[in-house]
Order: sequence, then C-alpha cells, then structure tokens
Amino acid sequence: MTESVAGAPSGTFGDDPEYRSAVIELLGVIACGELMAFERLSDDARLAPTMEDKIEISSMAATEFSHVLALRDRLVELGADPYASMAEFDQTFDNFHDHTAPADWYEGLVKAYVGDGLAADFYREIAAYLDPETRDLIVASLEDSGRSEFVVDRVRRAIDADPRLGGRLALWGRRIMGEALTQAQRIAAERDALTALLTGGVDRPGLDLAALGRMFTRLTERHTERMAELGLDA
Repeated sequence: MTESVAGAPSGTFGDDPEYRSAVIELLGVIACGELMAFERLSDDARLAPTMEDKIEISSMAATEFSHVLALRDRLVELGADPYASMAEFDQTFDNFHDHTAPADWYEGLVKAYVGDGLAADFYREIAAYLDPETRDLIVASLEDSGRSEFVVDRVRRAIDADPRLGGRLALWGRRIMGEALTQAQRIAAERDALTALLTGGVDRPGLDLAALGRMFTRLTERHTERMAELGLDA
C-alpha cells in the first residue's frame, strides 16, 4: 500500500513544465513495459502446453496491448511523441529481458507474475504523487487482467506434480526480484524528471530518503507475498 499523499498536483501542467516532463517520462516507461509484456506473453502463448493455456495467455496479451493504446493516446494529449517517449526505454527493457530469459514455460510464468508484479507495485507507488487523471490512467493500465489466479494455479499444480521444481523456481524468482529492483532503481536515478517527481518540489509532495526506504521495503514485502502465493520461498 502506498503512503498517503496530501496536496498532489491537480492535473494542470501549463505552469509546471518539470511536472509535465516527468509525467511524459513515466507514461513512456510504463507504455514501453506494457508493450514488452504484450510481446512476451504472445511468445509465451506459443509455448503453452494446452489450448486452454494458449487462450488464457493470449487474452492477457490482448489486455496488455489495450493498455499500450490508452497510454499512447494520453501521451498524444500531452503533446508528446508517444513512440519517441517509449523508445527511450526500449534498451533498458531489452537488457532486463536479456538477463532474465526463461528456460521453460514455468520460468516464464514466474517471471510474468513476479517481475511484472514488482514493476506494477513500483509504478503505483509513484502514481500516488500524481494528479488524479494521470494516477487513474496508470492504475488502470496496471490491472492484473486475471494473471495472478492463472499463474498461481499452474505453478502450484506443477510443483505438486514435481516438488523438485519448487526449488528451481524459488531461485528463479529471487533472480527476477534482484534484476527488477535494479532496473527500477536505475530508471528512477537516471531520469532527471522522474527523480524530481519522486523528490517533489515547493508545491508538490515527494519522498525523502526515509520514505524511499519504506517504499522499497513495501516492494520487497509484496514480492515475498507473491512468492508465498506461488508456493515458493522468497
């Protein structure tokens, strides 16, 4: 759960170009991540062991793509080039996926659940400091789309059938967590506008070092909860 925020921006960007720039960067990185999730889920659908699994995964991919379109349209409304805004983060996501390429169907499921879940938590935390319209769009774009129930069911079934799989997937989940946290911290640190968004300004609330620490503690705790839901040790 995000911390309570008083005095979040009202949504008027004209007199705060730094805030507008930060929102554009944030929407760009989320849209890029959603596009990558769509592509990855589409690939996973081809690897699915049953027709039911193929359809479930394909449905999730379609939901991710609808999120991309909504985020793109909002970037256009803000006067930004949505494709350039997304492309700025393309290499960052490519690097993450290169370092976390799953070896099989089950590693792919855990990656989708743990990695995307952590990213969603991170963006929701930041969204708490935004104007209501932007916050609502981001929260809607991060909706679960039925992924949790599906992944938990399939992973738990597989571990029941082969308990040895649990150990391997637990190690994999920890690796995904480490890589995802590193990516989140890098994005926040390397983008001046996003850094300003997190730290706030004279008229906008932000996070001090203590609040940042609490935020990453919450992210870690939620990861532990997800791993437990999968029947895995964090």
